[in-house]
Amino acid sequence: MDEGTRLLIEYKVFEPAFYHTDLADWGMASYYARHLGDKGQVLVDLGHHAQGTNVEHIVAFLLDEGKLGGFHFNNRKYADDDLIVGSINPYELFLIFHEIISASEDPKCADCARNIAYMIDQSHCIEPKIPAMIRSALNVQSSYAKALLVNRPALAAAQAANDVMAAEACVREAFEQDVTPLLVSIREEMGVPADPMDAFSKTGYEAKIAGRKPAAGWD
Repeated sequence: MDEGTRLLIEYKVFEPAFYHTDLADWGMASYYARHLGDKGQVLVDLGHHAQGTNVEHIVAFLLDEGKLGGFHFNNRKYADDDLIVGSINPYELFLIFHEIISASEDPKCADCARNIAYMIDQSHCIEPKIPAMIRSALNVQSSYAKALLVNRPALAAAQAANDVMAAEACVREAFEQDVTPLLVSIREEMGVPADPMDAFSKTGYEAKIAGRKPAAGWD
């Protein structure tokens, strides 16, 4: 699939309040995407699922079908909370990237995996918005870096042998790695701040905003 115009179909189990929607789940979105041809794909918002939904399995299935088009990254505790991505369930975010990376190495799924549209879709009602977005980006980078560390040949061998514990160990060992030194090294090579949150704090931007007078006409 090329990077031309696509139609990404989003779904949501309920909204507003607790009312049913026309596109209530990924299956319905996928159904309509199929009727639109190759340019129709599904957009996965991490908060648009019932409690306990295995989102990474949905991601793996849509990748296999060539129908995963994009993400709205956020996190949820109860419903569509739009919290900072990775703040509630970092393991889920890591497993999503694990599935994407695995698919990018599979000739059947590689095109789909490499053309995913990524977007942060969050509502920062308590946190200052810029630091919250920086934290979101850092959480995404960390999860992606950990997913790259999965020993996929060893994982494939364990899966082929039906060794569930060995397969789980391959994945969990990568998740438990501290990738901070790796990310710091990469940022230094790129010539950007090694600690983005600290760099932003030192700009004094938040203090300037806090001291700014409201525009004329505001109450």
